[in-house]
Amino acid sequence: YDMAGNVYEGGADWDDEGYYNRSPAKNPLGPDSGLYRVLRGGFWDNYTTTLWVAYRGGTSPFNRINDLGFRCVLTAPR
Repeated sequence: YDMAGNVYEGGADWDDEGYYNRSPAKNPLGPDSGLYRVLRGGFWDNYTTTLWVAYRGGTSPFNRINDLGFRCVLTAPR
């Protein structure tokens, strides 16, 4: 699970900085909408403050950057 170091992992969840302060403790699904999509991890040429597995940031869903990747996953039905 080499999550950090190569590229940011782009997520489908919307980014909301305060969401986890008010979300359910078990299986938070993320906000229903937003301006930015979640970024996780970091990449090899980034600041050390963002180069760790738990880093969470956001970017526009229309942003095209060369240090952004994605992971294919299958989500269980809600």
